[in-house]
Amino acid sequence: MKLPLQALAWLMLCASTLVFAAAPDSVQATYDVYKNGMRVEIRETYTRDKDRYTLSSVWEPVGLLAILKPEKIFIESSGLVGKQGLQPLLLNHRRELDEDKNSRAEFDWKDKQLTLIHQAQRRVVALPDGTQDRLSVMYQFMFLSLQNAAALDFPMTNGEKLDNYHYAITHNQTVKVPAGEFKATHLDSQAKPGERRTEIWLATQYHNLPCKMTITEANGDRLTQVLSKLTIQP
Repeated sequence: MKLPLQALAWLMLCASTLVFAAAPDSVQATYDVYKNGMRVEIRETYTRDKDRYTLSSVWEPVGLLAILKPEKIFIESSGLVGKQGLQPLLLNHRRELDEDKNSRAEFDWKDKQLTLIHQAQRRVVALPDGTQDRLSVMYQFMFLSLQNAAALDFPMTNGEKLDNYHYAITHNQTVKVPAGEFKATHLDSQAKPGERRTEIWLATQYHNLPCKMTITEANGDRLTQVLSKLTIQP
């Protein structure tokens, strides 16, 4: 019997899940993002209170970009913490100036429905098990044990659409970023020619938190995000 992609993604996430109590209750991370000579600083905060979590991410332009486009971006995710890790209930993506690009995702796990709100358009789609949002997914890695995994699949929404993501896994990597040198697990989307390629390095000694990410567009343009500061509290 061939399982649908959503079921395979959920089974893989379940097989990779650690006991959620092992993850910290508080994380503060700062990232620098570089693209075409421009820089953006991201400040993120993760807080867990028993079976609830909140996540906030503030994007702020730095240097020349702050002069050319002085706009902050605010991303917030909140939801439940369960046996399989984070279960988002709400994603808010808000721009300080360009409100037309705001988006929102509402998760109804009881009725298996995901409501996507973007540019005054409201759309309801089926909600697959294990779905993450664009912010929660980066902290869901804290709840996964990837030591013996060769690949990882999961559905994810950015508030505008819902897509399935596949990554090949390479272990025992080392990556150096402004926050230091980390032992890492490397995730690679293995893009085909003409597709966007995403690579993520997870700091294995720091709860699988992302320490570096690169997104390479089909035309060769590259965005690089690197960890510059990390504070973890049990």
